[in-house]
Amino acid sequence: MHVHVHGPRGEAKFWLEPAISLAQNYGLSTQQIDVVLRVIQEHEDEIRKAWKTQFPS
Repeated sequence: MHVHVHGPRGEAKFWLEPAISLAQNYGLSTQQIDVVLRVIQEHEDEIRKAWKTQFPS
């Protein structure tokens, strides 16, 4: 389970399992990564629910 984040100057991928962590970063600043990480943490339940709806097992 993962999340892709796209911005005007780059993109990143975050793993949600086994713990939320940065998988790849292409051009986003450290500050942008920190903001995205906080948003993912704050909305983790919603993201997981959406993932399971999109990709039922």
